[in-house]
Amino acid sequence: MGEKVVADGFGPSDRQRYRRKLQQCLAALARLLAEKRFDRPRNLMGLEIELNLAGPDGLPRMLNAPVLDRIASPDFQTELGMFNLEVNIAPHRLDGHVFDRLAEELRTGLGYADRKAAELGAGVVMIGILPTLTQDDAVFDNLSAADRYTLLNDQILAARGEDFTLDIHGVERLLCTSASIVPEAACTSVQLHLQVTPPRFAAVWNAAQAVSAVQIAVGANAPFLFGHELWRESRPPLFTQATDTRPPELQAQGVRPRTWFGERWVDSVYDLFEENLRYFPALLPICEEEDPLRVLDAGGVPKLQELVLHNGTVYRWNRPVYGWVDGVPHLRVENRVLPAGPTVTDVVANAAFYYGLVRTLAEESRPIWRRLDFADAAHNFDTACRYGIEAELRWPRPGRSGAVATVPATRLVLDELLPLAAAGLDAWHIEPRDRDFYLGVIEQRCRRKVNGASWQADTFHRALESGLDRAAALAATTRRYRELMLTGEPVHSWPVGVPVGREADRAVDPAA
Repeated sequence: MGEKVVADGFGPSDRQRYRRKLQQCLAALARLLAEKRFDRPRNLMGLEIELNLAGPDGLPRMLNAPVLDRIASPDFQTELGMFNLEVNIAPHRLDGHVFDRLAEELRTGLGYADRKAAELGAGVVMIGILPTLTQDDAVFDNLSAADRYTLLNDQILAARGEDFTLDIHGVERLLCTSASIVPEAACTSVQLHLQVTPPRFAAVWNAAQAVSAVQIAVGANAPFLFGHELWRESRPPLFTQATDTRPPELQAQGVRPRTWFGERWVDSVYDLFEENLRYFPALLPICEEEDPLRVLDAGGVPKLQELVLHNGTVYRWNRPVYGWVDGVPHLRVENRVLPAGPTVTDVVANAAFYYGLVRTLAEESRPIWRRLDFADAAHNFDTACRYGIEAELRWPRPGRSGAVATVPATRLVLDELLPLAAAGLDAWHIEPRDRDFYLGVIEQRCRRKVNGASWQADTFHRALESGLDRAAALAATTRRYRELMLTGEPVHSWPVGVPVGREADRAVDPAA
């Protein structure tokens, strides 16, 4: 979806042709898998972070185009909303001091972007959802100026046939409508990529699905949306509803949403791409000239553009990715579970925990997907999004019986999953000092029961208790969040609350 997409509308023949091309791409993928044409093992990982732009007052700034002009780096790109940016980190080999190198690259790149944004009166905020974002900000006029975003918005809206309804029951209830997909831009996330060989793909994807709830429990960072306190990680329900092509009647019939956890463990990457074609109509039926089967017959490797484009419009939390570099295809698991932030250290700790844990679980002799029902994994994901660090999850108990029990997420991480993550990082040959430092961040979050979401909620309520109204309390929380984010200290060490005198002055004089 990152490439420029331009079209003047689609007719029935376009969709029929696109469906045929998708079937050809799927057949070509099956041949590539059977003929073992994929890249050799490389142990490569990659990382993307979506960001917000906010002013000194904590309010969103619709400035991504001029900020990107000043940054002038291909590592930074637009995202859906004018208040969004995205930074992409080049692939790294998972070994040695990779996490320290990632942290240094992120600090350098984000620091440079923040300085450029400051020239326009804005700053970068790494957070799951900007607390000060309002419904009036999430409107079509604030859609980023790129043809692909307008086209995607028009096609999703046309498929739905009516405005989107956002109805999220959490600590409070949010009920509103939107005439565009721009509310989805409120969700800013971290995407973790792991290149895998076809024989390992299913094990890695299944393991990633199983641990998604744990990732959310320890990493939740999005408790507010449009002035309402909702779930501890409100991105998944928002993303699901803001991109939902199903009117209520199709929802009642059990038609699958395009933002989807899934419904089963898989045996091959083919399963996921085949599900995409079977369940989801095309949103962007744009056909390329390539005939993938003829390319294969001629001894070449097809790019499978239609399959890739269609896959980009099915928003799985763990997405299969088909890539093509220098004439050699490869597969990746793209983990899209985590929110952005709070700090670079927190982001890298989340990544270390994920890569270590997935490595171990994917190689277990009695894999987790043979011991945990998929329905329990899906329920865990929902529960973790609702309750964050306080969630209780279903998980197989150690021992021969392996009976599934409900355990606090923090206890599960401390007692069972951190040692598994450490073993996985050892298998990746990560330096022990880096392993212990970044997993130590996860450990401290669990021992203190603090993550980004709990800090935001606690600080917001302290601000209310100090006498600020709701809007001022959210703005104060956002400003304080950014101040502490810039220190680089992990969120479990942040003091709760805002400087009362300073915020009281701003409540009297909002321009201060």
